Amino acid sequence: MSDVISVELLDSRTAVSEALDESRASTRADFFRKAIVGGGAFAAGGVLIAGLPSIALGQKSASQDQEILNFALLLEYLESEFYVEAVDRGALSGETLEFARVVRDHELAHVEFLRSALGNNARSKPQFDFKGTTSDAGMFRATSVVLEDTGVQAYLGQAPRLRRQTLPAAVSIVSVEARHASWIRRIVGKPDYDGRAANYPAPAVLDSPLTRSQVESRVQSTGFIQG
Repeated sequence: MSDVISVELLDSRTAVSEALDESRASTRADFFRKAIVGGGAFAAGGVLIAGLPSIALGQKSASQDQEILNFALLLEYLESEFYVEAVDRGALSGETLEFARVVRDHELAHVEFLRSALGNNARSKPQFDFKGTTSDAGMFRATSVVLEDTGVQAYLGQAPRLRRQTLPAAVSIVSVEARHASWIRRIVGKPDYDGRAANYPAPAVLDSPLTRSQVESRVQSTGFIQG
């Protein structure tokens, strides 16, 4: 994974860690210097938030940021373990296997990124049971579409609740998750996508955010998380 965790990622992780600890938070100028290295995340975040429906935000704080990032960490644990197991089971081939390997490494890097940013406050990894979805190529692809779409919508739902200091971390991840979602949709739908927009790699003009309770309900219904 050394080729996945870049200098930019490490710099951004440090900035988020400092933002979560209000007692040693960076100045605004210093944080901009660290975060913009990753590719203009603030500008991207401004566009992203401007296009979202109205969401009850509540009082933003370092403790709320920590809670949200731990929620994101749980989703990244789920995704990373799903892809690790799918690759190890040996049921995948061709572009599906290539997808699984690349996304596995991305999700493992996301886990490391969030764990490092949260430090001692990072939640522990639960046990998973993927109910055979990692042992059958068709089930794997169908499950991947759901996981990646849900991940994108989860980040969109939580991004407006983050403070500006922490927002770039979520934005930098959600853009990658969106690429994952498009890639697996392309694999599933090609060559003609059955003539339906719902099957396209980019199926809609706007993505709808999901609340935390909506995401947790979806994840719980799978039975994948064992505790």
